[in-house]
Amino acid sequence: MRRTGVRSGALALVMAGALLATGCGAGGSSDGNRASEGGGNKADSAPMPAPDQPRGTEGSEGAQKDGESREIAPEPDFLSTFALDVDTASYGYARRSLEEGRLPDPANVRPEEFVNSFRQDYERPDGDGFSVSVDGARTGDPDWSLLRVGLATRGGDGERRPPAALTFVVDISGSMSEPGRLDLVRDSLDLMTDRLRSDDRVAIVTFSDEADTVLEMTRIGGNKDRIHDVIDDLEPTDSTNVAAGVEEGYDTAVDGKVPGSTNRVVLLSDALANVGETDADGILERIEDERKEHGITLFGVGVGSEYGDQLMERLTNKGDGHTTYVSSIDEAEKVFCDDLPAHIELRARDAKAQVAFDPQTVKQFKLIGYENREVADEDFRDDRVDGGEVGPGHTVTALYAVRLRDGADGGHVATASVRWLDPDNRSPSEESEQIEASALNKPLWGAGADESLQVAAVAGYFADGLRAESGYRPCESETECTEDDMAPTPGGSLPGAPSLPELRREAQQLATSTGDAAVRDLATSLEQACRLLGLEPAPERDDRDGGGEPEGEL
Repeated sequence: MRRTGVRSGALALVMAGALLATGCGAGGSSDGNRASEGGGNKADSAPMPAPDQPRGTEGSEGAQKDGESREIAPEPDFLSTFALDVDTASYGYARRSLEEGRLPDPANVRPEEFVNSFRQDYERPDGDGFSVSVDGARTGDPDWSLLRVGLATRGGDGERRPPAALTFVVDISGSMSEPGRLDLVRDSLDLMTDRLRSDDRVAIVTFSDEADTVLEMTRIGGNKDRIHDVIDDLEPTDSTNVAAGVEEGYDTAVDGKVPGSTNRVVLLSDALANVGETDADGILERIEDERKEHGITLFGVGVGSEYGDQLMERLTNKGDGHTTYVSSIDEAEKVFCDDLPAHIELRARDAKAQVAFDPQTVKQFKLIGYENREVADEDFRDDRVDGGEVGPGHTVTALYAVRLRDGADGGHVATASVRWLDPDNRSPSEESEQIEASALNKPLWGAGADESLQVAAVAGYFADGLRAESGYRPCESETECTEDDMAPTPGGSLPGAPSLPELRREAQQLATSTGDAAVRDLATSLEQACRLLGLEPAPERDDRDGGGEPEGEL
């Protein structure tokens, strides 16, 4: 019969006192792309995206005083470069944790995935590629604004899309026996089988301690009952050898590759690898040739109350794909039915964004999230450097905290650019958009404000707040943490960020005004977080300006 149906803590930035311009966000300091900070012709001072040759210098010549040379600090970096990311798993898993009465591990809280869990109403391009939108508003801290960079692809073509050839790699290890894991995967695959077109094809690979192809690449038309029978026979057993599953999945995908179709490997797992290769880099090395030669990307779907979020994220990032998380049949239906074209088709390969801030107008800026997607500034136009893969109908949002210079209310703030490769012939394209300081004058909160910008702000500030409550911040190195990295820092969150209780009230108002169920869920998650953290009533915020801060990227 067919079945239906690391620590709690936070990223903390010292905004009220002395700040270190460490370049810890995406697009951190590079050796060449430095912007001139003062004087000179303003037309020459604004940094342009990805200059062909490095601009500026690492420092000024030493000045002499009393016969001693004095080293001058290097000028700050006013470029921010990152690979596009349409992952949403971090937000989905955080919601699941909060529903179960647990704070999410701060190491698994990625603000960009919170923000990108909410679709934005950006203008869509007429053809392939991206549209670029840039706007912003003034935060509760009068010195700081929130700047939003929005990228969008045109929607899917429905029945006109190319046929799909999907290889599902299903985790049937013992840990998948928990309710909400393999049973949810079976239901999801049943749903998807009924929604795919007759000219689509699927293959199914299972893995526990070993991997096995239980369904070779099979056309949907005329074979639905057979496919459903294979899905219903999936049962949990033994250990979790993710490497074996991914390797077998790619072998099966290559053997069953259909010319003219969209060929994808879809990994469905709790990603709790405990047998064989357990490192993302090592796993992907085993299928490197197939992945590059055949252009087959890896889409990850995470399940389970205990979930290897970081392994799945690194696998899909390095596998030229993306990841999401499902905890209910409604979420599975959205992923496998409603959003299926966005998850299997491609509008762009190796997409990267670069925001060039004008040092004459901008004093400081901080990209919210994207730490794992950092790209060196000089690699923006190096098409050999991996970016992100983006499908039809996707939107990508990046939020920046921006502090303007005194009296710079009418200047140029930034130029946002996106570069991508055509998914078929890999020819490069770019689009750009600019924003002036006058566009940041309107308030972020209150009646008449842009509700879509408010939703993005609530999501980004929420993620930062979940990190900030224990003084957690990401380590400067992926491999080790120093004492300073682990220590709480004063200030607690991004400049102008409301407290979590204040964010909860904003989310509740937005849920009412928009009537959006996703925003209502966001308000519920904020309420659960506030309760777990004991944050009622809302604490007083200290908005004092410490003065004497460095400039450029924080």
